[in-house]
Amino acid sequence: MGITIGVFDSGFGGLTVLRELLPLTPGAHYIYLGDTARLPYGSKSQTTIARYAVESARFLQARGAEHLVIACNTASALAMREIRESVEVPVTGVIEPVVDAAYHRHPNADVLVLATSATVQSHAYRLHCAGRGLRASEKACPLLVPLVEEGWVDHTVTRDVLRVYLREALTACSPEAVLLGCTHYPLIAPAIKATLDELDSRAEVIDSARATAIAIERAIQLSHPASAGRATFQCYATDSTEKFAHLGSQFLGQPIPAVELLDLGG
Repeated sequence: MGITIGVFDSGFGGLTVLRELLPLTPGAHYIYLGDTARLPYGSKSQTTIARYAVESARFLQARGAEHLVIACNTASALAMREIRESVEVPVTGVIEPVVDAAYHRHPNADVLVLATSATVQSHAYRLHCAGRGLRASEKACPLLVPLVEEGWVDHTVTRDVLRVYLREALTACSPEAVLLGCTHYPLIAPAIKATLDELDSRAEVIDSARATAIAIERAIQLSHPASAGRATFQCYATDSTEKFAHLGSQFLGQPIPAVELLDLGG
């Protein structure tokens, strides 16, 4: 029997991580939890974020998860210590894998991190980059998440917004790599790359979802030999299951046949 892996996010973005994981881990079973009733986490205090994330992590462990993926940048930035102390299984966030990927491809380089305002304000990426000898500039892009959730991944408005954000960022730095510090952003990675090209930047776009999936694959290979068969998944949401199934399918790249409603309290 394959390994059971829990994947947690405050909403839908973590499904881009699951999307990358499914073809990499034959025989694995994934339990995805989107805490949609309590998003956005970025507007909450660190204490509240940690409490929410710990509740979700404990639920996933109780459901049999043998490894946890915190596919939420806010929780990865502000609650990893509390999560790791609350469960008895390995935990991987989304910040370290993408920073490590940037380090291996562009050691001692200048990098640009695109993220939500809450993630930028935490400076978690800057600290992790500094630990790897990377010089990070951080750019908050608050309009991108609602545009992605609207389905405007290839829309003139999204391209216009990207042009403004990236032009502002590139006046302050000349990065060799651009790190996608939000799990919504992989859906607009082609538009980000096209806009960088338009602005005469040759920076490589490093997809956080892909980097995290590769890190998870390597970690579980060490402890769980690959099993035969396709990876499977089930989804829980703490708010409208219909909305989760509809919007989530855009992030996952395939239909979500069933979503179970979960009440984690206030």
